[in-house]
Amino acid sequence: MTSALRMISSTSLSACSENPGFTATLFDVTFTPDNGTLSYNINADSTIAGNVTFNAQIIAYGITAYNITVDPCAGSEFVALCPLNPGPIPLNSNNQLSPSVVSQIPGIAYTVPDLDASFKVYLKNTTTGEDIACVEALLTNGKTVDQPAVQWVVAVIAGLALLVSAVISGLGHSNTAAHIAANALSLFGFFQAQALIGMTGVAMPPIVEAWSQNFQWSMGIVSIGFMQNVCTWYQLATGGTPSTLLSNLGTTSVFVEKRSIDDEVRAFEFSKKLARRGLDTLFKRATSASDAQDSVTTIFGIDRVGFRAGVEPSNVFLTGLGFFVAFVVIVAVCVALFKAFCELAVKSGWLKSDKFQDFRNGWKIVLKGILFRLILIGYPQMCVLCLWELTVRDSAAEVVLALFYFVAMTLALIWAALKVVRIARRSVSMHRNPAYILYSDPKALNKWGFLYVQFRATAYYFIFFILLHILLKAIFVAFAQNSPIPQTIGLLIIEAVFLITVSILRPWMDKKTNAFNISISVINFLNVVFLLVFTSVFNQPDIVTGVMGVVYFAYNAIFATVLLLMVLISSVIAIVSKDPDTRYQPMRDDRGSFIKSQSNLTTELDALGVTARGDMRMKQRDLDDDSDSYSSGSMGRQQHDAAGVPLPPSTSASNRNINGYEPPSSPINPSAPFLPSDGGAHHAPPTGGYSDHGGQYNGNGYGRSNNHSPAPRYDQGQYNRSGSLNSNTSYRPQNNAGPWQRGAGYDH
Repeated sequence: MTSALRMISSTSLSACSENPGFTATLFDVTFTPDNGTLSYNINADSTIAGNVTFNAQIIAYGITAYNITVDPCAGSEFVALCPLNPGPIPLNSNNQLSPSVVSQIPGIAYTVPDLDASFKVYLKNTTTGEDIACVEALLTNGKTVDQPAVQWVVAVIAGLALLVSAVISGLGHSNTAAHIAANALSLFGFFQAQALIGMTGVAMPPIVEAWSQNFQWSMGIVSIGFMQNVCTWYQLATGGTPSTLLSNLGTTSVFVEKRSIDDEVRAFEFSKKLARRGLDTLFKRATSASDAQDSVTTIFGIDRVGFRAGVEPSNVFLTGLGFFVAFVVIVAVCVALFKAFCELAVKSGWLKSDKFQDFRNGWKIVLKGILFRLILIGYPQMCVLCLWELTVRDSAAEVVLALFYFVAMTLALIWAALKVVRIARRSVSMHRNPAYILYSDPKALNKWGFLYVQFRATAYYFIFFILLHILLKAIFVAFAQNSPIPQTIGLLIIEAVFLITVSILRPWMDKKTNAFNISISVINFLNVVFLLVFTSVFNQPDIVTGVMGVVYFAYNAIFATVLLLMVLISSVIAIVSKDPDTRYQPMRDDRGSFIKSQSNLTTELDALGVTARGDMRMKQRDLDDDSDSYSSGSMGRQQHDAAGVPLPPSTSASNRNINGYEPPSSPINPSAPFLPSDGGAHHAPPTGGYSDHGGQYNGNGYGRSNNHSPAPRYDQGQYNRSGSLNSNTSYRPQNNAGPWQRGAGYDH
């Protein structure tokens, strides 16, 4: 948020020396330059005795902007601290600063967002000059790039693009839908990569923290009041100990880390966090008043993200899980309601009967595909949160939930990816083209297409690289929270390997989509390079870190804006254009010739191509184990379609008929020039054909033209043409099933 009032304030105080002789359980200081007032409310605790001097410094972007030494015994307003005595020190007052002091603070300090400044005080022994203690307070001016409006805008545009792609696909513009969906998913992945930067354990400049916070909604870190209450209740009910950082801000000083600290200190803070959650009996938090340091809490990594979002650290996992589950349920309900609306609209005449016909005929398959797509979208979020939960162990029940969701989602995606590979390899072995079955079978396309439509047909396997990339990043982010340097080096190697891989393979569907995704990979790699600098592994001056933080924000903001505009413009054009497919060139993998549905089979030329290719119902191989997929049905399931209506039987390469049916043969002479006339593997003919009266096509098939896949071959002499014609009338009504009840695999 932004503030119209010029001010500089601080709400946390932490020790910056090994000797924590001076701590503060409450630290609230505000300076308003317009009236020159310095207000402070401090509850401090000291273990130091004797006369001390205070050396105060204001450090902005690594540069000491103000330096003053105060001796309380020299008659200053802090005379109550002369001498300094052990025990509590309450300080609550309003002081008027002189105009000369106010003028020394540059005006830019009140306007630059996410001010990278701190106020340090060194306590020195007046007699010996020895440093006794050091405390540091982070300063803010109320200006930040962490804006709820930005979060809403990016979330709405990403969601709108996914919705538009689904609607455009339902209207039959498959090429446009594939492009918009691919770019929308890549954009969503970029948002999640931005959020992951903020979830790392690296102490980064405030502007980087604030920028990454704009994208934490993509990881499910959203603060909703009733959800926080439910999460707290669940932890208590399952034996956990909820954290109370947000509820105890009036008595606890929370220090959001922005400069690197030693690994030993980081490990100690991590141990204290486990102790506070009541799960590590060796480090359980003491309840005595002597444990003063527990009143000052330093947070980093995922805890920092949750705290800034208004989520208790112990509620982060359940919040992300609840957001994901709720989103999946809402989408499933919306799809079912849309199906009901479409049916009602068609019956009432509000909608033409051919609108969303494919969706209405096979909405259950579409719903399954959508749910799989949501699992893929939510996989980075659940990977990180589930693995992280195994390290903090908020409660035993939450650990079980984390294991269940991580294993279930991982196995589901791997299983789906293996199905795609199996279908593609079969298509290659039969048609020398992986796109043939991947795109001609509407059930495979709608259920598994989320894994491969964004890639070219020959790169169907690349989803394994995507899943591995997500999993490795999640492992480093979740398990290396208290080791920022190894964590960042691991992420750097992962991003470098991924960038090299995509630059060489260029697996996406066309040049523009490749450029879109490779540019995202370049930015992700560059972000990790900056992250490595923020760890101070190169011992650079603080001014370098501060400037690089501003540069990080600038180029990421520009790049994100460009991506958002590209996706938004494409979505708007797809909505207002009558034929949005004209904006995109046909794919080189020839998927467009396979992807048309039965509703587009309008000409005899289309029918001729279908018959020539043998795209009819034949004996199928088991591609899937799902009973709702005809292309994957076993022989025992092939005699009925999805609605339970008997289907014409499959035929084999023998002269034997099944169940008394004699399927019709194609009217096309197989010795015609466009069909191979050599011997080889023979396939059963299509079960549909042309009527002898008027050439009316009554068969099934996917209305596709310009198919460059080799046509299946069969021997017409194996079939009794007259018998087929005599039985044609009896079975033709059963042969009018929509494309949602048909498969596209063939025996050979």
